[in-house]
Amino acid sequence: MKFGLRLIGYLGNAQELVRLAVLAEQAGFDYVWFPHDTFMGNTWVITSAVATQTSHIRIGSVGTNPYTTNPAEIATYIATLDDLSQGRAVLGLGLHTEHMVEWTGIDASDYMVRTREAVDIVRALLRGEVVAYQGEAFQWTEQCYLRFEPVRDEIPIYVCAFGPEYLAMSGAVGDGSLPMITPPESASYMVSAITNGARKAGRDPSEVDIAGCAWLSLAQDRGEATQVLHQMVSYFGPYLEAPALASIGLSPEDFEPLGRLVAAGHYDEAASLVTDAMTDLAIRGTPDDVIRRIESVADMGITQVSLGGPLGPDPEEAIRLMGEKVIPWFNSG
Repeated sequence: MKFGLRLIGYLGNAQELVRLAVLAEQAGFDYVWFPHDTFMGNTWVITSAVATQTSHIRIGSVGTNPYTTNPAEIATYIATLDDLSQGRAVLGLGLHTEHMVEWTGIDASDYMVRTREAVDIVRALLRGEVVAYQGEAFQWTEQCYLRFEPVRDEIPIYVCAFGPEYLAMSGAVGDGSLPMITPPESASYMVSAITNGARKAGRDPSEVDIAGCAWLSLAQDRGEATQVLHQMVSYFGPYLEAPALASIGLSPEDFEPLGRLVAAGHYDEAASLVTDAMTDLAIRGTPDDVIRRIESVADMGITQVSLGGPLGPDPEEAIRLMGEKVIPWFNSG
């Protein structure tokens, strides 16, 4: 099992996120990921800062979408980050929901076509090709090529996806896939779709690093770990897909009242409606609890667990506990 830490903007300002990324490297994480969310702190700036403060952890974005960011910008960003980090960059390209893109008035209904074409374009640009691309979503001229030489001509591209068809596509074209495994019990559904997509494309599914994006809340006290999840669950729960929620007996309808409150800006009221069952969307509890939950997703075929969310009542303490208790448990085998 590989370990990634996914640092969301709610954990602090840019300087704090960089500090936590440094702690993640010291704790033994293999990857540090930064969600590329609409209207949040700029992921490209933060990943660049992390590259200068770390030496071996791999650094990537999650959900860099080909709508608000053009493949030309995506390619130059990831190639520059790879240069700055001396070959440690990874790219998470795609979407976990189209709704946040549509806030900006952009129709994101062609996300599958647009993601596939963006993956093709970014790879071709990194290889130094002239990309006079004529697709359904992108029509480029012969002037489209990088004016500098990347450090690597192949940088791992992880496809962020949701829903069975999109997940299957991530397995068909991605070096990795970044499905949301919220709740962790949904991992089997995600893995099945991804591996089926890889097989249909004539690939060995083991070639695809399935980096399940889970929410984490880790503390020595299980109750404290649970309580801190309420804000996270109320904000993002309404965007989760029905098959995933069904794996723990929930449905999108359960989250509709929360979604209305969040849309109206009543965040605390929405958080007050989160039930204990809803907190099961996360990997939560003590180090022993977290170990058992990660073992279960590994058994379902997750090859990298990307842990995000609040991390715990004290994010720094959660990273320390991961480094002292959880990661060594898996490395000892």
